[in-house]
Amino acid sequence: MAAAVLALVASYRLGAAINVLATALTQIAAWVLVFARPEPSLYLHIDDFNIFLIVLNTFVAFTTSVFSASYIAHELATGRLTEGYLRFYHAMYQVLLLAMNLALLANNIGLMWVAIELATLTTVMMVGIYRTPAALEAAWKYFILGSVGIALALFGTILVYLAASPTVGQGLDAMAWTVLVVKAPAFDPALLNLAFVFLLVGYGTKIGLAPLHAWLPDAHAEGPTPISAVLSGLLLNVALYALLRFKILLTANAEALSPGGLMIGMGLVSLIFAALMLYKRRDVKRMFAYSSIEHMGLITLAFGMGGPIASFAGLFHMTMHSLTKSAIFFAVGHISQAKGTQKLAEIGGLTETHPVLGWGLVLGVVAIAGMPPFGIFMSEFLVVTSTFAREPLLAIPLVAGLLTGIGALVLRMQKLAFGRPVGESAPVKASYLPLVVHLAIVLVAGVFLPDALVAWFRAVATLIG
Repeated sequence: MAAAVLALVASYRLGAAINVLATALTQIAAWVLVFARPEPSLYLHIDDFNIFLIVLNTFVAFTTSVFSASYIAHELATGRLTEGYLRFYHAMYQVLLLAMNLALLANNIGLMWVAIELATLTTVMMVGIYRTPAALEAAWKYFILGSVGIALALFGTILVYLAASPTVGQGLDAMAWTVLVVKAPAFDPALLNLAFVFLLVGYGTKIGLAPLHAWLPDAHAEGPTPISAVLSGLLLNVALYALLRFKILLTANAEALSPGGLMIGMGLVSLIFAALMLYKRRDVKRMFAYSSIEHMGLITLAFGMGGPIASFAGLFHMTMHSLTKSAIFFAVGHISQAKGTQKLAEIGGLTETHPVLGWGLVLGVVAIAGMPPFGIFMSEFLVVTSTFAREPLLAIPLVAGLLTGIGALVLRMQKLAFGRPVGESAPVKASYLPLVVHLAIVLVAGVFLPDALVAWFRAVATLIG
């Protein structure tokens, strides 16, 4: 409904206000579902796992819509976007939010695939909204690689249906998650194993795991910054959620291979590869895109490791990364507008020229690097200690990769924030509240977690296995 209205609204101010209001109402609806959960159907289902991500998704979508209002106003004022494109942008923002929430709520694994495909196509159109050659190239690259990945995920989904049919029977029941997870011990393990390989490669492309990541840096660098925040903070989580649903099916079947080893391998490769690539970046948004690949690799490794501590750490890190990385993009978006560039060589001395944005970026980098007392330090500490306890040799490349990433981010931050001011220093009308709120939550989470939230995370960790 909101998307249809926004497609017809010509006024930017009114469109931005409706966009913020619509996402705020979605956030309220998510909290209603926390306390009043409807009975599952063959199409929709709510449990501790997806409602946790729905609340996170709608919150970050709301704060990003607030940031977007001031960010896109500058793009309109400078002529980078026209009012026609802004109507399209606001409408697609709501469609993207709808697709991600539908993927999380879907009980039908086919419906979940359709929703993730819709999110992919919507994001492709938003990445290319500037219509520059680089933006169009990034959109096409995302479309091609994303389509290949989602096609492989579809094949994996069909194989799961084929594995379930002899036990459950043909029809919607063989695609309903609530039915599949109960009947999974009786499924053909060979079909489940083959299905998971396709699902890991397919949804792994959407997660941004190396070597399937090629679309992600370009999409971040060339698309509007609010979409970068949504990509890193939300859409990657949704793809990982889909993969974890199928991981649960395999772990429920005693004869199927353990999916943990494949996830650990791809997660560790992604972490180390992205940490090394951080040293070679020349574009600030592209640099933080590789940081997202690094952290999604760490989260995938944690879930692959499994067990109560590692799974708890994976959930906690997923939450902290979403909040922190979106906050970083809030700062980077306005910084690139103030400086008129995204090139690292042309940005410096931000704490002097733009103190709020500069120090906001500093705190965001300190948080994403895993420094105490921010929440990411706690989640990384739990992942590392769990790995040391169970696989000591695996902990060596894990810690080396994390330290390599920290070194790259600190090195870049020194020039960006504290170096000699370079380039233009135009004033920017920025919305600082989303940045401050996200960083405040990440800071508080590193010091204190409410008992109810800990119990919630434990319940989800137990569900994932």
